[in-house]
Amino acid sequence: MDKKTGIIIGVIVAAFAVLIGATMFLNREQKADYSNYDLKEVIAANEFSGNLPEMIVGNPEAPVKIFEYADYQCEGCAAMNPQINALLEEYDSDQVALVFRNTVMSYHQNGTAAASAAAAAAIQGYWKPFKDLLYANQNEWYYSGANDRQEQFEEYFQKASDGKGDLTKFREDMNSKEVAKKVSFDGGLYDYQTEIDDVEEAWTPMFYIDGELIDQYHNREMNIVEELRSRIDAKLKDLGIEKKKS
Repeated sequence: MDKKTGIIIGVIVAAFAVLIGATMFLNREQKADYSNYDLKEVIAANEFSGNLPEMIVGNPEAPVKIFEYADYQCEGCAAMNPQINALLEEYDSDQVALVFRNTVMSYHQNGTAAASAAAAAAIQGYWKPFKDLLYANQNEWYYSGANDRQEQFEEYFQKASDGKGDLTKFREDMNSKEVAKKVSFDGGLYDYQTEIDDVEEAWTPMFYIDGELIDQYHNREMNIVEELRSRIDAKLKDLGIEKKKS
């Protein structure tokens, strides 16, 4: 190899190394540091969440917040959904709110698509009714292929929006980088939450109040709704707030 060729190869190798280093640096920069967030509070929309806000039922400023980590393809989550909805109806929305965080289990082949669809519906203000339809009709789409699943999700969106939603935008948002970031960000919150709580076997749905885990996984006799109600009432009492129904 002559000197000139060696120099050229050296320059190419150096440039390649710089490119790899820059890429690795950017990847590190783009990864959220979850220790920066207070997981027991509503987290504001940010670059890592695709600038999309938390999905909430009730007033984000409510003094009592239930944090639910759930997977739309989780059968247990589907069974709990109407019970949680009924519990929330017992309270004024300014007193108790539910903060929902997407948690996709790797073994659910339609989990990411469902979470993306729900996030897309949320962008247009139809998350709550869409979420309820996803759960109520879970058996319909559980094993669906991509094409059938998309048709089903679009049908639910039309119902959730009472035909007023923008279907074209819904499709576009489902496949957008922003929605992908939101689903990934929520999943990271779940991973970090279970890490700091030293939870060996994570599960869904997982509920927290004031940063305290409602550990029904290791207490199978627990009635989750009763436990949540008891803790909500106790906190309202401690705050000197009289319980009132919506």
